[in-house]
Amino acid sequence: MCATCGCSGTGTRVSGEKHHHDHGGHGHGDEGHGDEGHGHGHAEAVATVPSRLIELEQDVLAKNDLLAAGNRDWFTERGILALNLMSSPGAGKTTLLERTIRDVGAELGISVIEGDQETLLDAERIEATGARAVQINTGGGCHLDAEMLQRGLRVLQPPDRSVVMVENVGNLVCPALFDLGERMKVVIISVTEGADKPLKYPQMFRGGGLMVINKVDLVPYVDFDVARCMDYARQVNPGLEVLEVSATRGDGLEAWYSWLRTQRDATRPDTA
Repeated sequence: MCATCGCSGTGTRVSGEKHHHDHGGHGHGDEGHGDEGHGHGHAEAVATVPSRLIELEQDVLAKNDLLAAGNRDWFTERGILALNLMSSPGAGKTTLLERTIRDVGAELGISVIEGDQETLLDAERIEATGARAVQINTGGGCHLDAEMLQRGLRVLQPPDRSVVMVENVGNLVCPALFDLGERMKVVIISVTEGADKPLKYPQMFRGGGLMVINKVDLVPYVDFDVARCMDYARQVNPGLEVLEVSATRGDGLEAWYSWLRTQRDATRPDTA
């Protein structure tokens, strides 16, 4: 059970995985804190339950961070660039991935781990481009975690010195809390959303290394102030890089591909 949002991670399914290892979640049991006629029961519950939830959240995140460190070492040993792509639903993550793979997928050696609550639809879209993909269905879960990624990598088996794109579940809250062991978090926002998203969801943008503003071809038709969005994002994270792209029309994609090459080369210190 995710202590942050209450979602359950016990129904996770990894496409292509031969054996399922569903791990039991941490419960939020009440353990019978009753009133018993003394007039103190409610006060005890109010005082006790929040501290329990905080301890549970700390335990969940500490375990995840340990597994994420193992993932990070695994990527580093193999010279693999791992990027964690996060956004709200409909921002265009999958479309950007499809276009990227078609244009530079062979050059960069891109494979993909897809995160969704249900269906294989996004993995099928990625495989249609010729790239390898593994779908992780979280069931009731609203984010990927480090253990799910480990399971996905065992199926994906990305080659050394390649690029692994992790498309996280569409959500601007919990995915920001769970380190996967990636080199960098990439936050994708589209111009069909509010320009104030960085202020509303600061933890997501604070943890990102790059913000991609997608669907800029629609700017003339929507009420979205690109400059204001960039200003808000840098109020939250002054060091955040920003790229403006259109995954459909092609605006800004060469800058995106150049950024990917730079990140890939940074994982290969022996590259001349």
